[in-house]
Amino acid sequence: MRSYNQYCSMARALDLVGDRWALLIVRELLTQGPCRFSDLRRGLPGIASNLLAERLREMQSAGLITRHEEPPPVAATLISLTERGQDLRGVVRELTRWGAPLMLAPPDGDEFRAHWLSLPLRHLCQDGSPDEPAVTVRLGDLHDGCDIIADHGRIDVRPCSTERRPDATITAPPQVFVALFTGLMTLRKAQTEGLVVDGSTPAFQRLLPAERANR
Repeated sequence: MRSYNQYCSMARALDLVGDRWALLIVRELLTQGPCRFSDLRRGLPGIASNLLAERLREMQSAGLITRHEEPPPVAATLISLTERGQDLRGVVRELTRWGAPLMLAPPDGDEFRAHWLSLPLRHLCQDGSPDEPAVTVRLGDLHDGCDIIADHGRIDVRPCSTERRPDATITAPPQVFVALFTGLMTLRKAQTEGLVVDGSTPAFQRLLPAERANR
């Protein structure tokens, strides 16, 4: 691990998480939760296995991640963030917010994973019908997606689970997701651009600000 060799808190923080892939590993562990090496790599297209293993060793030495053996039926080594690693949530949130305007450019061949939307959706969604029973809307699928739960005015975004039956499942090209949730596209327009609602459209509309849901 290289160092800036500067007696400065920002420099020392970047010594630990400034290398390429480090903060994206944090992103994956924040969105997926504890996961296997293979699940982690699947969420990081473009990283070589040996480089991921090296970054994980460095992050474990720095006290940012931990590994533990999960007994059957999982029977696997799971990687998770320590409390110190969890403290990077705010850094990731602010980088996500700061980078949002850069998402206006089309993907142009960039890789995309639906679960990457988990973090921004916690702030972009709202419960438009807080007096109604809770609803769950799934973006993507069990292999790659997230469940958005609106419950009495609260929004929660979690990894997809077989234990939840979504009221609606939504698929769309990535640029349509981004445009819709950032207010640049109406729901009606999104549906003409490839967004598909399988299930309850009102459940999905409930998550969107009124001006996007109703136009």
